[in-house]
Amino acid sequence: MRRLFAWLAVILLLPVLAAAAAVVAAIDGKPLVERSDAISPIAVAQVRRLLANHDPRHQQAGAVDSVDIPANLIDEGINYVAGRFLHGRGDFALTDGTGQARITVVLPGRYFLNVTAALQPVDGKPAITRASLGKLPVPAALANYLLSKAIAASGFGSEWQLALDAIQDIQVNPGSGMVTVTYQWEPQILDRARAVALSPDEIRHLHEAHQSLAALLAHRAPGSPITLAEILHATIPADTDPVGHGRAALLVLASQLARIDLAGLVPAAKTWPRVRWVMISLGGRHDLAQHFVVSATLAAWSGEPVADAIGLYKELDDARHGSGFSFIDLTADRAGTRFGELLVKKPEALMTRVRSGLQDGQLLPVFSDLPEDLHQKEFRQRFESPDSPQFKALSREIERRLDSLPLYQ
Repeated sequence: MRRLFAWLAVILLLPVLAAAAAVVAAIDGKPLVERSDAISPIAVAQVRRLLANHDPRHQQAGAVDSVDIPANLIDEGINYVAGRFLHGRGDFALTDGTGQARITVVLPGRYFLNVTAALQPVDGKPAITRASLGKLPVPAALANYLLSKAIAASGFGSEWQLALDAIQDIQVNPGSGMVTVTYQWEPQILDRARAVALSPDEIRHLHEAHQSLAALLAHRAPGSPITLAEILHATIPADTDPVGHGRAALLVLASQLARIDLAGLVPAAKTWPRVRWVMISLGGRHDLAQHFVVSATLAAWSGEPVADAIGLYKELDDARHGSGFSFIDLTADRAGTRFGELLVKKPEALMTRVRSGLQDGQLLPVFSDLPEDLHQKEFRQRFESPDSPQFKALSREIERRLDSLPLYQ
């Protein structure tokens, strides 16, 4: 009888032991991917070129086209998604006609969940052909099933299926570092993207923020000056849902400063009241208000890496083709990024400070001694590149000045 009980105990414990062994095999003591969450200006330039050459607003229904996507852009995209939504890190590389994706998620107790997946075209569609969790191999069929379920659970199942249906073929080209995707364009893809970009609550917040800004400026003379601090003090604070309200206020203000019609994102905005054009300034300069607000909006909606990357790309592009690289503009970018991050991470603290009154000097540190108008030749002579010790030293000085402001402490 004792043997019988022992045998039954072993049978009952087997599933538990197997599950425990699987957990042990899946969890690692070291991260597989270690990198920063920064996005390079190169990636921003690549996205701009792809959108310019394949603008979805100008695609004809049923038209077949091909797009070459750089592997390094996919790499930075995976790292951004891993950092933004999983608080981890990720990477991607092409080897022998296969895309290799890796993601590391930090677990409590300094343990790590390392996920690897080999991606290859199967019948012209992207598919996982090999996967593992730590040392635990995962059957390809199960990995693809879990991926589809995860996408469906996130609420993007129908959009994912639309994208898959549009893809006609995929070619992996390790030699050129490109993944070539041939697709048949369907306008539903853009319609669905617009529909899921903003929730009903976010659209309601945008409507309220738009009305608030229009009312604030309605009695001012067209083109009259107003400081950014005044506008933020009047439009940002909120008693309920401060993050949602604040993000909407920033997006409305960014659209006004950049002269972008919100109706392109929210069709209903066509009927919203017109916001009077006034001269919004920060530190006495209109361009610094633009830099601050656009960066704050990007940080609040997409995260700090996106805001920093776009700000740096803009200055490098100005050095080549525009007014020249400006560390003053970069300071306004970083100040705006910090403001947007503060809104998302510590909204109550931000609301308290904004309600107490704002002045330009609280948003932006002293900047008049920072170099600007550096065209490409002069920029290279003085700073070489964003990776040089000289550039990094000045960047640290900008961060030190921002750290000295109570708002960003």
